[in-house]
Amino acid sequence: MTNSFEGAGEVGSSDTSLKVIANRCAAGSCPTIYESASGSLVVQGFIVKSQNTGIDVPAGEALVEIPAELLAEAMRNLS
Repeated sequence: MTNSFEGAGEVGSSDTSLKVIANRCAAGSCPTIYESASGSLVVQGFIVKSQNTGIDVPAGEALVEIPAELLAEAMRNLS
């Protein structure tokens, strides 16, 4: 499967400012959803080891786990 959006892959440009859309704590070191300058979403969560899932994760990508409520909060905040 190929990525169809321009921001796909490792973020390394000079403009990587992130805006918090939703998080579950005030400290910022917990699962959080951010919006990038390009309008895509960046997710901070707990790493899920792909070998335990049976999913083939390409180099440069990772599976992360976040609470479902966090995604719901992000969707409310984006609309």
